[in-house]
Amino acid sequence: MMRKTAETYKDFGKELESFFNRYLVAERGVSQHTLRSYRDAFILLIEYFEAKKRVKPERLSLEAITKENVNGYLDWLESNGCSPTTRNNRCAAIKSFVRYMIYTDPAHMSQWQSVASIKAKKATKETISYLTVEGMTKLLDGIDISTSRGRRDHTILSVLYYTGARAQELADLTPSSIRTSEPYLAELFGKGSKKRCVPLDEDIFKLIMAYMREHGLDRPENNRHPLFYNTWGGKLTTAGLTYIIDKHVQPARAAYPSLFTGKISPHSFRHSRAMHLLQSGVNLIIIRDILGHVSIQTTEIYARVDSKLKRDAIAKAYNAVGKVEPETTSWEKDPKLKAFLKGLV
Repeated sequence: MMRKTAETYKDFGKELESFFNRYLVAERGVSQHTLRSYRDAFILLIEYFEAKKRVKPERLSLEAITKENVNGYLDWLESNGCSPTTRNNRCAAIKSFVRYMIYTDPAHMSQWQSVASIKAKKATKETISYLTVEGMTKLLDGIDISTSRGRRDHTILSVLYYTGARAQELADLTPSSIRTSEPYLAELFGKGSKKRCVPLDEDIFKLIMAYMREHGLDRPENNRHPLFYNTWGGKLTTAGLTYIIDKHVQPARAAYPSLFTGKISPHSFRHSRAMHLLQSGVNLIIIRDILGHVSIQTTEIYARVDSKLKRDAIAKAYNAVGKVEPETTSWEKDPKLKAFLKGLV
């Protein structure tokens, strides 16, 4: 009976490929960040069925995408260290897929509606992690710029802080993203491929140009090359950026433990820039535009954090600049569907 029912379902692999290629990319035009996030959610879903349900990827069918199984998948994620926020992001990817299936496979609408009804798990709001002006200055000043690698790391972290860029926005920068005539600007592409231009002062601009000249990125033929790249010349990944940050935070934390409490992530630089601008008296509207927030309500979180900590306003934000890792993900040989997901981005 089960075999006969399964035959009424469309092919899972084909529907998933269509969801990514036709719907997400062609119709919705989602960002690379969203595509990666959704891809990872389905890779993990496939791994869940293989590990917990003993279902090989090539045998996984749409019949198995039930509310019970998806809830089991989400619980499995959390049991393996996934935070509630990440769990909700994975859930959102699955729910987007089943909503797509409502239109392409209405014969099983009740099943897809059941999965789509899964509620997001309430997540505890995370405390904003940011460095003080002194902490940021100590971190950047502590980088040894007598070596090419040190100058590169110093430039990366300085640009990350000064522009308030997200990790992916930094990775997407190319030499053509930098306006080399006054007023100096860095062109960033944020969530939803929204473009914004962040002003650069002369010090950070000179730092970037010195780095570009040292690495031959000021030549016209390298105009579209990643501005910051890994050992293999590819875009710097979030994991690679985190590695660089950890490498320099560790000695800074040992020297100044009170200035480096908690985890310092790429996003901590973005939070730090926002807090320093706020504390120097910069209007929230301007901070919103620099960070690329859609709503001022998102930016207001910095004002609330500052109020809770009862910090005195800083007369002027100190721009901590002026000084003139490889990562590979090793996968075992995957079945066709898993290989397709890997190859999306």
